[in-house]
Amino acid sequence: MTAELTRGQNHPLPRARLEIRVSAGTPVVAGATLGDENGEVHGVEGVAHPGAPTLPGVEVSRQAAADHRLAVDLDAVPDAVHRVSVLLALPIGGRGPARFGAVAAPFVAVTGLDGDEVASYTLTGLEAESAVVALELYRRQGAWKVRAVGQGYAGGLAELLTDQNLPGAHRLADDIQDAVARGLARSVPAPSSRTPDGDRSRPATASAHDPGTAAAHGATGGVPPTPQTDPQGPPARQTPATPGQHAAPQPYPAATADSSVTRQPSAATGGGPIDYSHPRRQHGAPPPPPPATPPTAPGEPAPPVAGDATGWSMEERLYNQVWGMFEDLARTTAAYRSAVDFADSRMEKELDQVLSDPRSRIGGQGDAAREAARARYEQLVAQAAEALERDVTQLEAEAEVVEPALPAAYARWDSPVWHAYRVPMEIPMAVRLGDLHLSEADRIRIPLLVRLPLERGLWIDSGRAASLDGAYTDPHETRRLGLETAVAHAARLLAVYPAGEFTVHVVDPAGSGTQPLAPLVHSGALDAPPALGAAGTAEVLTRLTQRVDLVQMALRGGAPDALPPGLDTSQQLLIVNDFPHGFDDRAVNQLRYLADEGPAVGVHLMLVADREDSAGYGPLLDPLWRSLLRLTPVADDHLADPWVGHAWTYEPSLVPPGSQVLRQVLEQVAAARRSWPR
Repeated sequence: MTAELTRGQNHPLPRARLEIRVSAGTPVVAGATLGDENGEVHGVEGVAHPGAPTLPGVEVSRQAAADHRLAVDLDAVPDAVHRVSVLLALPIGGRGPARFGAVAAPFVAVTGLDGDEVASYTLTGLEAESAVVALELYRRQGAWKVRAVGQGYAGGLAELLTDQNLPGAHRLADDIQDAVARGLARSVPAPSSRTPDGDRSRPATASAHDPGTAAAHGATGGVPPTPQTDPQGPPARQTPATPGQHAAPQPYPAATADSSVTRQPSAATGGGPIDYSHPRRQHGAPPPPPPATPPTAPGEPAPPVAGDATGWSMEERLYNQVWGMFEDLARTTAAYRSAVDFADSRMEKELDQVLSDPRSRIGGQGDAAREAARARYEQLVAQAAEALERDVTQLEAEAEVVEPALPAAYARWDSPVWHAYRVPMEIPMAVRLGDLHLSEADRIRIPLLVRLPLERGLWIDSGRAASLDGAYTDPHETRRLGLETAVAHAARLLAVYPAGEFTVHVVDPAGSGTQPLAPLVHSGALDAPPALGAAGTAEVLTRLTQRVDLVQMALRGGAPDALPPGLDTSQQLLIVNDFPHGFDDRAVNQLRYLADEGPAVGVHLMLVADREDSAGYGPLLDPLWRSLLRLTPVADDHLADPWVGHAWTYEPSLVPPGSQVLRQVLEQVAAARRSWPR
């Protein structure tokens, strides 16, 4: 079973002879250092790099490449070596990118000699850094483990090696770059940006990120392809360039709300398209092709098939297929709207020409010209509507096949898959937080899938503005709906994580959420009852803030194993109801700190609040709202896609009235948590 690590996590190594596979979206330099118990490297003879690729127990590549395979034999490593650090750096002096934030997130996997993955890590969150310590193999009490480090250095290799107390770090860094420069002509290029015809994969990394950063995104750095304005029909299906996914695969979708932007790394310098591809599809051989579809008669479209996309697993294929449906619907709708706009502007131009001639303003000649302009307008609109209906019908048929095949993490609460629910053993790629649709294709719902682990907090907007049609004007009703939505999202997150790897805390200062919170409380899925009052709020915030501080200090000090005994290392979710009631200035600052720093160390925020209630804080809380992904308890059109910027209507994923599925799922989660060793 592969362990997908997040920053700071470790995993035991079951064997001594290993291979470390690196996949990046551009040629990178791979190296390794051999350090002592404190991680210090005592000389250049402890650094494996392209100019000196072989050390006892370690061998690295001799040149920069987009893909690397490093050989490691831990039994052959000298006894004085306690840490083997795997380094990645961008070559300098060439035409390639100068920082990791301009390329797809590198992916590193530790495998056996048979190719079976032991652990993997996607290096998200890099920006100005040009060198990074990706992984660390370390010896502890005679056993070896791997730790995901992800420590970047804007000063490049020189700063990285200096941080490991290597004498002559700057000179060695220059020597390494000189050796790389001599071999750049032989370096392996990044994978081709073109995919074969029919490839339905929609790369989604997330740096974020994650149809967020989401099923719907806002513009995030790259320039999305411009849709055709051909009135005859929708633009041809395009596949974005794949330079190397949180995407994403953020997101996929880490949807952007309002003006906030999903923090996805740009796939290429110079404003190229964003890479949303999943990083595990980038290493080694290409993923297996999608399943073959049954033969059809000439001229007939192929029948839809669930999993009709590339990917290493059925889960990834379905994820990419949903992503492809999302893009297809966005583009075909853009073509229809462009065609209607074209027809409208053409009719206005023709009518202006008629009215500009005094001789044709009145009489039969003018009337005939106006009728002809309207007829041409109606013909163009009818052609566009016919093309839209054809594409929507095909997507609808595909959705009817894909929806029943979705796993629990991607499925609606009314799906039969929940009746056979069992606590999973692995974290899924993404989780469903709702549905998206457009007015032109109201009968199609695209799942809003957000990549895991969450890279942004969630804001459940319980304000009156959250209601698209204005039907919900009672503030008490909208607050109740907001908390019920938060409970449904939290229950789903608890359900898709393995036992003991996700913990939920609740702060309800006024105690107004007793009824909506009942499923979480009565099932035993919470470690502690909801915190009440200002004192309870302060206690929970202080505890989580200290946890963030401890983990950050451990990571920065290179000693994640030095955390206090008994510290819960699982992912943490804090649900805050009725913010800012019960919050003083100190609590507000702690909440902002958790929203900014928490996601990087596994502490996430879910805020149920009406922004108007906190208007007294003025612009102080603006960064807080911008840092969160805004969702609503009722239908609202505040999310935008990354290609053409449509306003998509979002609907939350709620449990059907009267259904017992939420109670049954939470009871299984609680039973698994009780049996999990602490």
